[in-house]
This record gives sequence, C-alpha cells and structure tokens, in this order.
Amino acid sequence: MPGSVPLPALDPDTVPDGGRLPATLLMAGSCLPVLGAVLIAPVLPKMQDHFDSVPGAKTLVPVVLTIPALALALLAPFAGVIVDRLGRTRLLIVATVLYAVFGTAPLWLDSLGAIVASRVLVGISEAAIMTCCTTLIGDYYTGRVRDRYLALQTMCASAAATAFFVLGGALGSAGWRAPFWIYAVGLLLAPAMAAALPKPRSGGAPVDSVSAAEARPFPVRRLAGLCALTMFGGTVFYAVPVEMSYLLDDLGVTSTGVIGLATALASAATVAGSVTFTRLRGESGGRLPAVFALCGAGFVVMGLSGDPVLLVVGAVLNCLGCGVLLPSLLTVALSRLEYADRGRGTGLWTAAFFAGEFVCPLVLIAAESAVGSLSGAVGLLGLASALTAAGLLWARRRVSLAEEIPRP
Repeated sequence: MPGSVPLPALDPDTVPDGGRLPATLLMAGSCLPVLGAVLIAPVLPKMQDHFDSVPGAKTLVPVVLTIPALALALLAPFAGVIVDRLGRTRLLIVATVLYAVFGTAPLWLDSLGAIVASRVLVGISEAAIMTCCTTLIGDYYTGRVRDRYLALQTMCASAAATAFFVLGGALGSAGWRAPFWIYAVGLLLAPAMAAALPKPRSGGAPVDSVSAAEARPFPVRRLAGLCALTMFGGTVFYAVPVEMSYLLDDLGVTSTGVIGLATALASAATVAGSVTFTRLRGESGGRLPAVFALCGAGFVVMGLSGDPVLLVVGAVLNCLGCGVLLPSLLTVALSRLEYADRGRGTGLWTAAFFAGEFVCPLVLIAAESAVGSLSGAVGLLGLASALTAAGLLWARRRVSLAEEIPRP
C-alpha cells in the first residue's frame, strides 16, 4: 500500500484488542484471493504455449487463472454459515495454511488437469479467507470507520496486485511456474493471525453464539438484487487482469515483464479509485450508475485501441472506476445485514462477486466468437456496463418519484 495513504482514524471503542495489528493482518489476508488471480496473469501466454498440445488448452489455461473463483463462489455461502456457527479466527488460520499448500502445488504438477484440480482447492481456501476477513472487519468496526476499512481492503488488494503484477511478470521470465512460489506467503501469515487476532464480540456476547441467527430466517430477498449486480460487477472488475496480457499479445507485446508492468499501471488506478472512495460523501448506492458508466467508457476505449498506449489508457480509466465499484457494492451489502446474519450475508456477496470473476473469461470467449476479436468483445462488455448504468439510474429515479408521491 502506498505510504501516502493513511489508515482510517478509529474511535477507541471500535479498535479491537491489539491495536492496528489485527487490521493489518485482515488487510493482508484479503489480498490473498486477489493475488491468486493476478499473480499468474502475465505468464498465461507462456503457459498456453507449454500446454498447447493438450486438448482444450485454449479454454483450460485461462480457467487455471479463474477456477479458484468458481470454487470460491460455490462455497462462500457455506463458509458464511460455518463462520456464523464455529467462529471466524479459527477457520481463517486453517484456510490460510491450506492456501499456501495448494497454491504452490503447480510447482510440482505436470498435468494441466491436476493443476486445475489444485486451483479448485485454492478456491476453497480462498472462500474461507475472504469471508472470514470481511466478516471480521464488520465485527471489529462500525459506521464510517467500517466503510473506510472496506475501502482500505480494496485499496490494499489493488496495491498488492500492482506489485505482484510486476513481480509475476519478472518471475515469469524464469518460467511460467515461478510465480506460484509466492503462494507460500500464507505460511507466514497464519502464525501471525493465530497470535494477534482477538475473538470478536458484539454487545459483550461472543460472536460464535448462533441463537440470534436461528431465531428468524435469513433475509435473502434483501440481498438478491444486489448479489446479481455484484456478479456483473465481478466480471467488470476482473476483465482487465484476466485479458490484458492477451490484448497486449494481440498488439505484438510479448515480453512478460512489459505485460506485467502495463497491467500493474492499470491496477494502480484501482488503488487511486479506492482512495477516491474514502473521500466521497453520500450514499454508496447513489454513485453506482456513474461508476458503471466510467468502467464502461474504459472498456470502449480498450476495444477501439490500435496500439498498446491507448489500450493502457483505457485500462486505467476502467480500473479507476473499479476501485470505487468494489467498496461501494460491499458497503451497500453490509449496510443491509444485521449482526447475526453478517457471516452468511458476506458469504453470499463474496460468492456473487467471485462468480462474476469466474465467468469473466468465458463471457469474453463467447463474445469474441460472436464479434470476431477479443478487443471487440471487451467493447461489447463496455456497452453492457453502460446499459447497466442507465438501468440503475432509471430505477433510482423511479424510486425517488415514488417516494415523492404523497400517500392518501
């Protein structure tokens, strides 16, 4: 995280035991699922070449990047239930160790199918990590402080992604397997989490109590529409990390170092967007139409670009919007959840977001087949983002008009 970005100011009653160390560890843990996607993005073309003779490699190699997101999407709701029933910290520590074990497995695996299987196990670990970290932020902090930490969560993940895009590209020069070594960082984080994360409490009662959650049904309808929007937001958010290397390769840029640097520059814009979110006032949901419009404009520029510089400009524009998009969606979700529902609600939101990540390359592959080029497919995603922005704006105005009509 850039040194110029301060940690949010905390009220004394909202700081968990141990000061800022728990928050730092939760920020680091929140980076792990994101790093799982961006770390190997610069070496995808090399991996494609290595497995070129394997049937279906054109689809399977991008899936290696995003299959953890599918496992995460399928299992995050169950992780949320476990979080509410068995506790946050214990599950987080175990999952972080497993993340390191499964994440480094491709260093020794020779089969593309086995690598895909190991990535599924990474996704299972990520489901628990992401759900636990976000739920603990909701447990430890409240109000504006919580909103700032949710923005900081995106900011830290994006800043780490920026660094690891560059590192992944640099390590990629030694071979497509080399970036997988970075997954071992989980073995360093797990002991620190075990020592420093306190058991969260609410109103003096341990958070592990489930009596409140069992007293009434989970409010699914309250989150259904937002989860659908979040799934599309996940597709928008991950389009640049997943496809940037292919787009640059189509324009004649083949150096993994240059690809990693260009993608890192775009990722840095996500950090800037997250910083911007902490400065914005007003309701997070009210800015979603403008944010989706900004993301769509970036996609259109990327789709129309004929040279690498213009492609990077469009990616920066898109990622600037994505930096505001993610914390805005998450803030809206948590504002709709009561304490007893927070683990399950966070799990559902996380599932929706990473489901969007998983389908991202599949959607773009299908669009590429329809329009004839990957750049055209990205432009089509930009059009879908613009239509989403228009739909949200129309819905918001309709609700405002309904509220203005006096009741008889």
